[in-house]
Amino acid sequence: MNFYKYQGTGNDFVMIDNRNLAFAKDKNIIEKLCNRKFGIGADGLILLENAADCDFKMVYYNADGNESTMCGNGGRCIVAFADFLNIIENQCKFTAIDGLHEAEIRNEIVKLKMSDVDKIEIIDGNFVLNTGSPHVVKYVSDVKNYRVYENGNEIRNSEKYRNGGINVNFTEAISENEIFVRTYERGVENETLSCGTGVTAAALVFMKDKNLNTLNVKTLGGNLKVYAEKTGDSFKNIWLEGEAVQVFEGNFLMR
Repeated sequence: MNFYKYQGTGNDFVMIDNRNLAFAKDKNIIEKLCNRKFGIGADGLILLENAADCDFKMVYYNADGNESTMCGNGGRCIVAFADFLNIIENQCKFTAIDGLHEAEIRNEIVKLKMSDVDKIEIIDGNFVLNTGSPHVVKYVSDVKNYRVYENGNEIRNSEKYRNGGINVNFTEAISENEIFVRTYERGVENETLSCGTGVTAAALVFMKDKNLNTLNVKTLGGNLKVYAEKTGDSFKNIWLEGEAVQVFEGNFLMR
């Protein structure tokens, strides 16, 4: 079976054109394909499928083989993939597990509309919100040298979040209009170079506090930009923008 590999700010995905529904949605196969020692290696696997009421459907699996909630960088990558397959031209609409999304693509830069966010809660001193996937946002000092794996794993596996799981973002302000974000992702169970829904979550927390509608976000894998409109305690017209690139293609055996 043919596959492609895409990355968005270092968040990498196995991408499969599954419009013919030939791919077996088997947890063990997906986990093996995402394994960096025994498979292709990726933070997740994404299927592009037909949809009746929009351009295509996105089906996303974490590296552990389980179907998961929305992935922002994966969403940007599947738009680049759809453009490569000549399914779309510059603009599109697609459906994912959290609903309908709009996107624009120009010269490998993808701008993806994210789900509206109704509220930002404060729980145990941290910010908690859902940007298509659930996230904790925690402000720290010297995020470059912060122990993301140890502290992220502890919060993710705490009694409150152990069963459902949660992503944990550690954030530091660089300037008045830029933050640095590092993320521990559930399903990967490790730090990733970037997390689109995590970047969005951290950005909204900062934008609410500073009353901003645009914010630059630095990750270990590259730079992103978040746009949003604040209405009371909620946000709408949230967009995530950054590069999404095809890095290679190949074939694997279904076994």
